[in-house]
Amino acid sequence: MLPSKPHQDFTIGSIYQHLIRLAIPASMGMFFNTLYNLTDNWFAGKVSDDALVGLSISSVVFYLFIGLLAGLQNGTSVMVSTELGLKQPKQLKNIIRNCLGLGISFSIMIIVFGLLFARDAIDWLSSGEIITALAWDYIQVLILGNVAFSLSIVAAGALMALGDTKSNRNALVVGFFANLALNPLLTFGLNMGVAGLAWATLIIKLTSALYLLIILCKKLGYTPFPCLNKNASLAILRQVLPASFNFFIMIIGSLMITAFVSRFGDYAVAGYSVGLRVEQVLLLPALGLNAAVLAISGQNYGAKNYRRIAETYRKGLILSFSISLVCIPIMIFLSPYLMGFFSQHESIISVGTSYLRIDALAFFCYVSLFISVATLQSIKQPDFPVIMGLFRQLILPFIVNFFLIIQFGYSIEWLFGSVAIIVFFSMIITLVYTRAKLKKLAYIDE
Repeated sequence: MLPSKPHQDFTIGSIYQHLIRLAIPASMGMFFNTLYNLTDNWFAGKVSDDALVGLSISSVVFYLFIGLLAGLQNGTSVMVSTELGLKQPKQLKNIIRNCLGLGISFSIMIIVFGLLFARDAIDWLSSGEIITALAWDYIQVLILGNVAFSLSIVAAGALMALGDTKSNRNALVVGFFANLALNPLLTFGLNMGVAGLAWATLIIKLTSALYLLIILCKKLGYTPFPCLNKNASLAILRQVLPASFNFFIMIIGSLMITAFVSRFGDYAVAGYSVGLRVEQVLLLPALGLNAAVLAISGQNYGAKNYRRIAETYRKGLILSFSISLVCIPIMIFLSPYLMGFFSQHESIISVGTSYLRIDALAFFCYVSLFISVATLQSIKQPDFPVIMGLFRQLILPFIVNFFLIIQFGYSIEWLFGSVAIIVFFSMIITLVYTRAKLKKLAYIDE
């Protein structure tokens, strides 16, 4: 049996209050997680500029291999929140157990494919032997220990659906400060170089996974041991695989853009990578809001409160617009100072600044896409974001930039501008599609 109140009830009460109550801790956690990554970049830059480039490349490749796990967090949250709305405790237990089982299975796959193909992906992105060796030193540690990522992701997704974004926030905050201590100790104190950065991450992720699993067990009132049940696993995969594939497309798209950027040199790659991380910091409030929309709408979908889902969507977009009004001026006016914190190399600063200023034009497009995709996932419509992502992040950028950069030899600013324009039109199409789906659900309520 479940405890009397294991979760927050999002089917009643103020939607704005629910959104803010969930989004603030989630955003804070993501903020410290991004600071965590930026800290790794900062320490890598202290090793050498080559180490910074190597870390930037290996990070992109690593996220390519853990794309399945990214979808697993959203899939877990959707499935758990739906079962909460349906008020079926036995099925809820089965869902969580199967999510853990799938997470471990995915980790095994990542180890196999990572060891087979990660080195080739690194070689594709950089021709420098020193940079390639440094990137491999970093990524191989994380590939072998990625089960820590999968367990923490499933636990965080389940807790988010239960209305608890504070526990994951706490784990990420403590992880950030632990990283500040472990990075110099392992990298310089024990002379492990960039591999020390990876070992620090692995130690922290293992500790975080254990902490989140303990919290989850306490909230549920039992220990959900991993398993793989055919029907439950297939139902979870129906949500996980589209979200994972969408993330996979995003990483492939990032690799593709990085490949176009690499035509302007390795320092351009570093500048783009650091600029992208700075932008991610500014996107964190929107990502926290995205997590809140997913949990609230998922629970209301299980309870068949369809009009409340549409209301959550509208209010999520309004809050997203408010976030954009604050962040866009920062990207335009403060980008040189933000880039200068991570590197004094002129080329790195210049490329990162150009990226941030141009992509500021698409900032609201990104945040509104987050809210739309979260809403579609919550109502069990995960396929359209995959199709849109395929066009937005792969097909159109490749075609457009093949001509702009390779055929006509335009500057890197044209590359960044083309991406922003594609995102704008993708936002319009996704908004129209999401509103149409919500209107259909609203008719069911009548």
